[in-house]
Amino acid sequence: MPQTQNLTLDSLKHLPRETKAEVLEILEEQQRRHKRKKLYTYYPDTGPLRRELYVKHLEFFEAGLEHRERLLLAANRVGKSEGVGGYEMVLHLLGEYPDWWTGYRFRKSVKAWAAGDTGKTVREIIQAKLLGDPGAVGTGLIPGDRIQRTTNKAGVADAIETIYVRGKYGISELVLKSYDQRREAFQGTERDVIWLDEECPLDIYAECLLRTMTTNGRIMCTFTPLMGLTDMVLQFLPGGKVPG
Repeated sequence: MPQTQNLTLDSLKHLPRETKAEVLEILEEQQRRHKRKKLYTYYPDTGPLRRELYVKHLEFFEAGLEHRERLLLAANRVGKSEGVGGYEMVLHLLGEYPDWWTGYRFRKSVKAWAAGDTGKTVREIIQAKLLGDPGAVGTGLIPGDRIQRTTNKAGVADAIETIYVRGKYGISELVLKSYDQRREAFQGTERDVIWLDEECPLDIYAECLLRTMTTNGRIMCTFTPLMGLTDMVLQFLPGGKVPG
């Protein structure tokens, strides 16, 4: 097998055709495997994306140790969906946490929900971040070799409803939901962890609280306050009002 370390484009040009094809095949396979382990590239110890630069992200994770309800209220494009809600959700599904993790740890397989505005936005945002784009399942935050299977969602093209993940403690289940399904779709079953990406109606939030009461579960909210100081936002502020 040819050695692929320290190869340059110039040195590749001088290889025999058969060897060049084999090297390219190996490099493509390495790249494919790297794409299927995206989770492990987050929050490194060193480098331009080193963990210490993400102070608010780390504070959010740590708060989960003591608090069942958390909200990351932040601007767009700061990584609140993928780097916070999605990242923590996948850790819980796997039951595996990095050495630096100071947040809550589940020591069992979990039953989880992740929800957003509509079936279409859930597919385009939450599903894409967790699984990858349609046709490239396994290139999102959930490592490709840990996805046991998925089930399709009726009524939305290319949408997934349930994801089964092979974790440290067995098979975890994640159901993708949307607020346009209304409160009734959030009734009934106990959940260990719920991620609400984008602001949800209060009646749905109340149902999510009920679903996590008996499990001592965790609810993570990540959104930008596009509608201003709504009742949903105010309940997370001290005394239900803006400080100062």
